[in-house]
Amino acid sequence: MNAKEKIQILIADDHAIVREGLKQILADTRDIVVAGHADNGSDAIKLVRNSDCDVLLLDISMPDRSGIEVLKQIKKESPRLAVLMLSMHREDQYAIRSLKAGAAGYLNKQSAPDQLVDAIRQVASGRKYISSALAQELANQLGDDRNVPPHETLSDREYQTLIMIASGKTVGDIAYELSLSVKTISMYRSRLLQKMKLRHNAELTHYAIKNQLVE
Repeated sequence: MNAKEKIQILIADDHAIVREGLKQILADTRDIVVAGHADNGSDAIKLVRNSDCDVLLLDISMPDRSGIEVLKQIKKESPRLAVLMLSMHREDQYAIRSLKAGAAGYLNKQSAPDQLVDAIRQVASGRKYISSALAQELANQLGDDRNVPPHETLSDREYQTLIMIASGKTVGDIAYELSLSVKTISMYRSRLLQKMKLRHNAELTHYAIKNQLVE
């Protein structure tokens, strides 16, 4: 099998250990080759622009821009590229948002190596990849738009802020982690509290736990 017949993969993840682990897993396959990697969202976009690849493995938590923001930008520029989102978050937190933004699939980083390989082959062939648990969640949501929970009305950044606050992080912590200003994160917090008709962080955290958005 020559290089052109192989599935060309790009990896975008800010953790070197994760990138090397993915490379090691894929090195044992005869039909998949890693053609490049990036360690932040901006570099991932540049990498896609300068590469002729089949699949992008994109971490949802990037240091400079959220993975979903990067996904939306890439899908605007390269609509045919299959993007497989990788995350440490549970599927019910970000998977549906990722798929709505144009991802071809969503995979938890704790998944087995053979599941990763299957997912890559599936999205490279033009199909979507979702787990059976996520398929059930999607089925449950069909025709249920009348009863959309409050957190589903949030923007991606507002939702990300909600999850991080509910996980015990301060506005300062979140600003540092996302490379944004405290003022910007405070604005997201104010918006999400208003949209969800909540008064403060305690109510926000209670809501997140009640709706199983955080553990």
